[in-house]
Amino acid sequence: MLAVKHLQKTFGLIHAVRDVSFKVARGEVLGFLGPNGAGKTTTMRMITGFIPPTAGTAEIMGHDIQAEPIPAKKLIGYLPENAPVYAEMTVWNYLEFIAEIRGFNNRANHERVQQTIADCRLDAVKHQAIGTLSKGYKQRVCFAQALLHDPPVLIMDEPTDGLDPNQKHIVRTMIRDMAARKAIVISTHILEEVEAICTRVIIIRDGTIVANATPTELKAKSRAHGAVELMVKSTPSDMLAKLGHTASAARVEVYPPLAAQAVTGTSLPRVVVYPRDAAQLSKDIIALVKANPGWEISAMKTLEGRLDDVFHELTEVKN
Repeated sequence: MLAVKHLQKTFGLIHAVRDVSFKVARGEVLGFLGPNGAGKTTTMRMITGFIPPTAGTAEIMGHDIQAEPIPAKKLIGYLPENAPVYAEMTVWNYLEFIAEIRGFNNRANHERVQQTIADCRLDAVKHQAIGTLSKGYKQRVCFAQALLHDPPVLIMDEPTDGLDPNQKHIVRTMIRDMAARKAIVISTHILEEVEAICTRVIIIRDGTIVANATPTELKAKSRAHGAVELMVKSTPSDMLAKLGHTASAARVEVYPPLAAQAVTGTSLPRVVVYPRDAAQLSKDIIALVKANPGWEISAMKTLEGRLDDVFHELTEVKN
């Protein structure tokens, strides 16, 4: 449904996007990640026809965004970064205006606005001036304009920026509900959001794609993939030494309690054993624990890896 073909963009001497290509099929939610200045927003602006590429193009359901901009844009819902709205308009009037631009007239216009307001949970503020709304509600109004015409391709730059946890949950639920019938691209800095709703992830650095995989595949590349985490009441002097000398272990690290545990009053230090042989590590540690009944261990689990580790490794600036 979306095919990005060798996109490039230069601003003078700055090469912002370098030969970016990817495809998004119906039913996919693609997380588009990268550090600030990596080229995410520039790529999205070229895909949606907001700015022209220096080279390459994007096709939306077969329509080239440069050769056929109007047919292509009819198929796109676009939520830009810091989306502009008319502050003096009410939510209802603004969405009516957008519906008219999108070609809905009279009864169809009213029905689309009413349905979109209900879908985006904007009933409570529909007659309120947009300029008086909280940042979270303004963001949801911008989200509503992107969805108004029920586009098959949805491009969103930081869709949950400024939303409180409840509003983020609503938006993520809506995205999951729509995903089966749309092709969706989301730019975000929130890795938890990627794990919650994305089926595939692209990581971009310096205008170039450095990873294109599912969240599970990326987490498998994390240094923590296959590591064993022990929640311990204490760390006897021999515990760290014995764990570290296990043949299947690469190293052992001790971490403070998780913040969530501190809130619940169950905070315990964490000992993480990183694998040399992930398939054997948990078996060796279980044998060690059984052989040392004095170790006070309350829980043990094998880690699947962390996206933030992989993201940092792929995007950090090397000195």
